[in-house]
Amino acid sequence: MSITKKLFGTLPDKGDVYAFTLSNASGMSAEILTYGGIIRQLIVPDKNGQPVDVVLGRDSLEEYLDNTGYFGAAIGRHSNRIANAAFTLNGKTYTLVKNDGNNNLHGGPEGFHQKVFAYETSENNGDASLTLFTISPDMEDGYPGELQVAITYTVTAENGLKLHYRAVSDQDTLINFTNHSYFNVSGHDSSDISDLKLWLNADFYTPNSSDCMPTGEVRSVAGTPFDFRTPKPVGQDIHADCEQLKMFTGYDHNFALNGWGYRKAASLTSSKTGITMDMYTDLPAVQLYTMNSPAGRPCKGGISYPIHQALCLETQFFPNAMSFRHFPGPIYKAGEIYDTVTEYRFHAE
Repeated sequence: MSITKKLFGTLPDKGDVYAFTLSNASGMSAEILTYGGIIRQLIVPDKNGQPVDVVLGRDSLEEYLDNTGYFGAAIGRHSNRIANAAFTLNGKTYTLVKNDGNNNLHGGPEGFHQKVFAYETSENNGDASLTLFTISPDMEDGYPGELQVAITYTVTAENGLKLHYRAVSDQDTLINFTNHSYFNVSGHDSSDISDLKLWLNADFYTPNSSDCMPTGEVRSVAGTPFDFRTPKPVGQDIHADCEQLKMFTGYDHNFALNGWGYRKAASLTSSKTGITMDMYTDLPAVQLYTMNSPAGRPCKGGISYPIHQALCLETQFFPNAMSFRHFPGPIYKAGEIYDTVTEYRFHAE
């Protein structure tokens, strides 16, 4: 177990940005930036004990300042989309910033992905942790309440990367955090995700309108390309004759996870490396996004990531839940603690 720190760059208006590397004794490590809470690198051993970087990323701070696609970033105050960039809470309508057509996406332009966080580190029983702190002021990007935030990243002795989110507001508000890492367990610079096998513990998903906004319907996955209850290659149905897939050139949908509490919700496996990533969460849903457009410019190692190079598993409350009473929603009362954990746990065989 070890924790190392290095200067990653400096922003004239926000100060120094550091890269922390958390490592365990089994050869797993995660590099996390204090800018955006970004997971820049995630190294896990493959079936032969060789290191594989399983997340997409960029090489420099300057590249992350224009982080199209939110590679690896912490997302808040509200992940995913809010229709018409507005919501009503306690009889009052709050207007948000429109940064995705007519909608609000991932909290807005001043979201967590743009912040430089304060930090502290700790080591305990073979686990190495980094906690990032920030305060989002009242009405930042239109959200009510001063929000105190802590995100703890832990590389565990069991080859897990655990993300523990905590927050509290001094007013009633919305809280719905996630992480936007793009995973490819064959390696970030390997082939696309077509052959990776995905399992999702979800009987239902929420169809989208053409602007990727849930329509309010909750639809069974049975008999559709959205059925991952038995592991199957991601590419098996991604080009199916299905309007929901054709609109987005792949999956960009919210899945309602089965069960409650902290449970295993997804698995992603590569036959090439033998690496399996098991995802655990206590949240009700996950957004499966299959990187439906190319990165657009060279990224980590000078690679130009093509379409479907990786996928995101963004744990969350339902998108646009304020519009639909039957959707699990992200309302937190003043003083109520937001406390949730998502973990990505790896093994190889």
